[in-house]
Amino acid sequence: VQLVESGGGLVQPGGSLRLSCAASGFTFSSYAMRWYRQAPGKERELVAAITSAAGSTNYADSVKGRFTISRDNAKNTVYLQMISLKPEDTAVYYCSASGMKGSWYTSYWGQGTQVTVSS
Repeated sequence: VQLVESGGGLVQPGGSLRLSCAASGFTFSSYAMRWYRQAPGKERELVAAITSAAGSTNYADSVKGRFTISRDNAKNTVYLQMISLKPEDTAVYYCSASGMKGSWYTSYWGQGTQVTVSS
């Protein structure tokens, strides 16, 4: 199982980035996907979530209206489009997959990608 994030980097305040998370080794279309972030000295927080069939999404209040989560089940990839970025969005961003594997609830995590918002 692999979740590989990409698309992070340094961006100025007000800028945009699109993160991608490529999945392999499990039935991607059966899993809900989430983006989390963790800033230095802070706990990991849920940023956005999307159901397996992309029928429903959910966002942290701090990113509503600025971030959009989407998925392409044909490409086994989930995205996080981020606009109007703020310095407080600086963090390592992780994607996570969660769902049932047989009778067990299972979660997988990527290694993370750094997003830095600074002038």
